[in-house]
Amino acid sequence: MERQSRSAAFLVLEEFQPNAMIRPMIARRPFLKTLTLATAGLASRSLVAGPKQDFPIGACDWSIKAKHELAAFDTGSKIGLEGLQVSFSDPGTQLDLRERKVRDQYYKRSDETGIQIASLGMGVLNQKPLSTNPDSIKWVDQAIDVIAKMKKERPDKAPSVCLLAFFGKGDINGKPDLMKSVIRKLKTVAKKAEDNGAVFGIESLLSADDHLKVIDGVGSSSIQVYYDSANSARMGYNIYDEVVQIGGERICEVHCKENGALLGQGKIDFPRWKKCLTKAGFKGWLIIEGGMPKNAEVVQAYQENFKLLDRVFRK
Repeated sequence: MERQSRSAAFLVLEEFQPNAMIRPMIARRPFLKTLTLATAGLASRSLVAGPKQDFPIGACDWSIKAKHELAAFDTGSKIGLEGLQVSFSDPGTQLDLRERKVRDQYYKRSDETGIQIASLGMGVLNQKPLSTNPDSIKWVDQAIDVIAKMKKERPDKAPSVCLLAFFGKGDINGKPDLMKSVIRKLKTVAKKAEDNGAVFGIESLLSADDHLKVIDGVGSSSIQVYYDSANSARMGYNIYDEVVQIGGERICEVHCKENGALLGQGKIDFPRWKKCLTKAGFKGWLIIEGGMPKNAEVVQAYQENFKLLDRVFRK
């Protein structure tokens, strides 16, 4: 994808717009309940124990049309998801995880469905950029508090990763001053994140070289890359070489994504990508985002997407 504002804006709409899912695996549900309990707090192998099963598969709540909704667990059950990436926004939004009663609701639905809370996602930063909005770093700091509380309350349900989005108004690609601002701000929370086992994944339009500049600039294992297959491919980056260059220890999670097509039926060569991720040493969560042909039904599309990832990555 050419580096133009129009392209970046288009990506924003796809990035946190509900639209996707996976297959029913009713026969596997008892096994999945045990599995998901065992795979709590995946994210960074440098800070927490890795998943018991390589490449567990989940989806974003916004992709399955259930952003900030407990219905994401119900839809996820129909699909057969093993995990959910849950939206975390500014204070006062629906189902604000800063509130204990809300976290308890998530624990309950996770228990009932066997679906793990894989990670958090801060799409709000697309509209209220971390680089320029004075409140955004406060919300990042609050995300650390939430992760820390969840680890104490229900360590079997607590995520370790929180995605930080840099699209739309939050885009920092080709903007060195904004990159420096992000580095400076993340430095203020990095030690606290380390101390509480929290990992922030940068999802952006940056190249691997620039992602590493940000990571090295902060100088903390709590700041990593949240790699998105389709976003990077549309930017013209070689996604196969980039994940090896970045390294599995610095990739906290990945979005398995295709724009306008089911996974495996678009531009991304997922068998090749799997080989490269394995070479890089990454074995964490595969979070489906996108993979929706025009007019496709969410559950059916995500069932097919799940089948593709399950076959390519785990068989």
